Amino acid sequence: MLNPIHLRTLQECVRTGSFAEAGRILGYTASAVSQQMVLLERTLGANLFERTARSIHCTPLAERLARRGREVLGELETLEREIRAMAVGDEGSLRLASFATANARVLPEVLAALVSERPHARVQLDEGEPDEVLGDVLEGVVDAAVVFEYDLDPRCWPTELRTEELLAEPLRLALPEQHRLAARDSVALGELAEDSWICTRDDTAGGRVLVRMAAAAGFVPNIVFRSNDYGVIRDLVGRGLGSALLPALAVPDEQLRVKRISGEQPCRRVKAIYRPHNTNPLLPLALDRLAKSCAALSANWPAAEPE
Repeated sequence: MLNPIHLRTLQECVRTGSFAEAGRILGYTASAVSQQMVLLERTLGANLFERTARSIHCTPLAERLARRGREVLGELETLEREIRAMAVGDEGSLRLASFATANARVLPEVLAALVSERPHARVQLDEGEPDEVLGDVLEGVVDAAVVFEYDLDPRCWPTELRTEELLAEPLRLALPEQHRLAARDSVALGELAEDSWICTRDDTAGGRVLVRMAAAAGFVPNIVFRSNDYGVIRDLVGRGLGSALLPALAVPDEQLRVKRISGEQPCRRVKAIYRPHNTNPLLPLALDRLAKSCAALSANWPAAEPE
């Protein structure tokens, strides 16, 4: 196989017509240049120069090889720059996955920061519930996923993945505007035993948590509407059709009466999961931006109902 160093030396030999001058330019002795050209000729099985005691004369084969070699070396230099850029995360790709409420509240800021800091990198985002994205993380289809679990519905994540907690979302009660307890700062769940409830599907962690919390408070919730879209749930509560249990990321900035739950404060915990041996240089940057974005959000959780 042709040696790129030999091709570079050949170019100078052809351009200058001298081993000595080529060596001076490249920082070699004339003898070292001559040895490189001998090795190149042996590799090719052909003579590249006509040699005399005082000079060299390039053959047509040497001139052609020098021209084509310039193209090859240019491609190698381009490839080296690309690989170096990918190695430090200036280029390359990063694929993330997350669930809907985190996509609405956390990921926009994170993605904007990543695109701003690494404008030549390709950043992608997929959406899905934890069970939907878990396999993609395990198989390396995505570099990291933002997932959740509830204190009252814990999960065991695969041991081959690393998990980092990003924030603990307090659960809040969302009440209709005209609810009888709308003026209260906090409400005991048992006080809502006769309410109609709106929550996520019964096969979801959110649905199971409502049932478990209600059971601990001594009642079975009367669930009248279900949706896995928190926007729909908020709209239904806003129209006076029932109360809802919302994680903090799903709490709106206005319109609903949002209350603390009296007593023990259960949380939904948001985590990043990823393969610990993933060498993508963009991954640590993404994890850092996720942590900072979540820290900023949690520092501003509304303690009670917005004024």
